[in-house]
Amino acid sequence: MINLLIVDDSMIIRNRIERALQDNNLNIVGVAENGAIAVEMVKEKKPQIVTMDLTMPEMDGTECIEEILKIDPELIILVVSALADKATAIQAMKKGAHGFLCKPFTETELNNAISKLIRE
Repeated sequence: MINLLIVDDSMIIRNRIERALQDNNLNIVGVAENGAIAVEMVKEKKPQIVTMDLTMPEMDGTECIEEILKIDPELIILVVSALADKATAIQAMKKGAHGFLCKPFTETELNNAISKLIRE
């Protein structure tokens, strides 16, 4: 079982990701509504994969990516964001994200993106 942390300021999106991935051999160890909470949850819950929104209060996703990779450089991060422009995706990847999925997404797209990251 692979441990997953979901990070998004929208409860609707957090619930949607959780429902979509519950049958994907993943153990959802937590959900966080901002980057500051996510940093603490990474320390406590030790996920192997994180889905990360970019636009959030308190600490945005880009800053959070940097912080959580300091805690666990092996962490696999899939950015799930409505910011679909190429520059945003490139910036997130430069900070250490491993994949980028644009909102809105289908359950199939999300499962495929996670499966691809697990296999790599």
